[in-house]
Order: sequence, then structure tokens, then C-alpha cells
Amino acid sequence: MFGLVKRDVPYRLIIRASKAWMRFSVPMDMANTERVPRSGGAVIACNHNSYFDWMMAAYPAAEQKRFTRFMAKREIFDNRFGGPFMRAFKHLSVDRASGAEALDVAVDACRRGEVVGIYPEATISRSFLIKDLKSGAVRIAAAAGVPLIPVVHFGMHRYQTKDHPRDFSRGKAVVIRVGEPMHLTGEDPVAETAELRRRMEALLDECIKAYPQKEDGAWWLPASYGGSAPSLERAAELDDEEKRIRAERKAARRQS
Repeated sequence: MFGLVKRDVPYRLIIRASKAWMRFSVPMDMANTERVPRSGGAVIACNHNSYFDWMMAAYPAAEQKRFTRFMAKREIFDNRFGGPFMRAFKHLSVDRASGAEALDVAVDACRRGEVVGIYPEATISRSFLIKDLKSGAVRIAAAAGVPLIPVVHFGMHRYQTKDHPRDFSRGKAVVIRVGEPMHLTGEDPVAETAELRRRMEALLDECIKAYPQKEDGAWWLPASYGGSAPSLERAAELDDEEKRIRAERKAARRQS
């Protein structure tokens, strides 16, 4: 359907299914997909505001007849349900406790000519703004000598995200913007990561301003744009509370 090579059959099927669902249910505005290279390695840095970000991050590459291999924690691959899917799509299993190993896995994939997808925010943004970024995406792209491409989307969180009930009713729009490729030296990962965040913030602003459905006070709209989503600061507090609760539950399971 999309001219993708005749391998990765499970991936091709899920792309087709996703495209069909989006065409039937989701008004989409996507721009600048040509910025994803048609050959060679690349890193895609995507914002993280929903449980369907993998679909949004993979769309621009699919338009260029590419597959995106996402970095994911090893626990997902060890899961008897999720593991087979992750391996079928040839995503990248990484140990979050070993940063150097995770970087090596991604760099190797880029050097083999793969498009590697990363969420530099690490966890879902409850504010729907761009959180502080980890430097991994910059380090990987620089070490592999491949372009880093920011991809930002807005709207998919209305279907399913943290703290809100899922809602798959039709008609909620999605806007996707692909940024200019960044060619990095790796000499100052902190500064280059700050530049990546600046670009992602500008793309998010573009997405929200282009968003066709406006609703003052909406839970899915950042507070700085007239919505009622928590601020970055309040969202960070909620993240900390979530971590505390998880740690307590983990400790309780060990004791039982």
C-alpha cells in the first residue's frame, strides 16, 4: 500500500490498519514529512503526550517508505503479550539501568541504516507541553553521524493519555509537524539538547495554533493556550507522586 519493502510484514500490516483507522476516524493535518530521509540512518525525537505516540512518530517515516524502530525498556520485551509484538516490529530492547548499553544498541541500529524513534521526555507529559529532555537522542545521533529529526504532534492524547478516560469516538483531530533535521557534533550534548527542546516547543506551538478544534478550558489544551491542563510545574508534582506510589507498591510486593 505504501511501497514499503516486502519485509517486516507485521509492521506493514499495522501501518495499513493504523492508516485505515485514521482515515475513517481522525482528521489529520501532517506537514513536512519529506524531511525524513528515504535512505540511511536517522533518529526521530518525538513528543510524548499519549499512549499512541508510536503511531504519530512512525507516520512521517512511513510516508517516506521507512520503518521506525523504537527504543523500549526490556521489561516490555519480557512480557508474554507485548514481547512478541516488539520483536516482530524489530524495535530495540534496552536496559534503562545501563545507559551506555542503550546508547550502543541505538547507535548500531542507526549505522545499519535504520530510523530509530526516541521519546526524549521519557514519560508522558501531563501538561501536554514539552518537558525537560534527556540527552540520549542527541548523543545517539551525534555518535552515529545521522540526522536528528524532531517530530511533534498534538491531538492524539484526546483518545488516550494519563489521568483521563479513553475516548475513541470519531472526529478528534491530530496535527503533526516534522522539524528540520539537526546535524550534531556531540561536543556539547547539553546545549544541543536545549536546542532540540527549543525546536520541539516551536513545533508544538505551530501544531496547537493550527489545531482546527478550539475549546476554551478544555482538559486537553495546555493552560498557557487557554486550556485547563496542569502547568509544567504541577505536572512534575503529579509525576513525583506517581513515582512515590509505584515505589511503595513495589516495596509492598517484595515484603509479601
